[in-house]
Amino acid sequence: MPIGAAVLARAAASHLRVGSFQLAAQQARAAGDLGLLRRLADHAVTRHYPQAAQGDNRYVALFEAVVDAQASLVARWMLIGFVHGVMNTDNMTISGETIDYGPCAFMEAYDPATVFSSIDYAGRYAYGNQPRIAQWNLARFAEALLPLFADDQAQAVTLATDALEGFLPRYQAFWSAGMAAKFGLSEGGAATSVVDDALVLLRENAVDFTSFFRALSAAGRDDSASARAMFAAPAEFDEWLGRWQALGPDPDAMDRVNPVYIPRNHLVEQALTAATGGDLASVQRLLDVIGEPYRERVGLESYAAPAPSDFGAYRTFCGT
Repeated sequence: MPIGAAVLARAAASHLRVGSFQLAAQQARAAGDLGLLRRLADHAVTRHYPQAAQGDNRYVALFEAVVDAQASLVARWMLIGFVHGVMNTDNMTISGETIDYGPCAFMEAYDPATVFSSIDYAGRYAYGNQPRIAQWNLARFAEALLPLFADDQAQAVTLATDALEGFLPRYQAFWSAGMAAKFGLSEGGAATSVVDDALVLLRENAVDFTSFFRALSAAGRDDSASARAMFAAPAEFDEWLGRWQALGPDPDAMDRVNPVYIPRNHLVEQALTAATGGDLASVQRLLDVIGEPYRERVGLESYAAPAPSDFGAYRTFCGT
């Protein structure tokens, strides 16, 4: 039976992945020759991280640069509720770009256990697991590069371990700075507990992650009605709100970093259904809306709203 199909052309700074290095390392072990692995690493340095060539050990510097790039990238995913869905090593770029995210989706109700991919039965790639999975992938990258780090294996392992242990602190720094900005606060001090407590409230009340921050910026302008309506027990939110307001949040700064519009799953499905029927207008309209995610526009309220209750649990596939 004939079915519709499409050709998707992907553009990126390169398509080098952790898996590319795993393959080269495997071939190096089989042939007893590091030539291919070294050429691949040199190409990555030249193309993506030329500053690494200036260090004492360009291959360790390459690894450290990728660790930093991935820490920044995954933090940015987490800050907007993006769930990649299939974070295997062949889907992690050396450049620090998002790629191969077929079963991706955006979290609505805040829950670190959020999973969309139909094949992720165990929740390995759940929203809250993404930083740890990124670190695991980077460990595989380090293993592939070990022969280039040092001739002595023990020294190579020490260099790899020291660099890899920098991932979670770097991720946490990016995440903390980003979350402080989302709440309109200066980083550190009382802001940390205010942010942490807010996330507990969001999870307990299944609050829409994206909508909350725009409603909160309105509360920072003395209009808390929309934000309070998101909580089953507004009194708990009110207590938290007083603590947040006492820190002097900046609502305008919040609106610059918190999107109004994301590609919500029910809107994506509506656009796909229309496109399958030959109508691409819905696709173009959705792209136009999310192309300016921070600018709220009259008449686009339906694009900012969570999925209706009858939409049900959303599942994605590698071909989504």
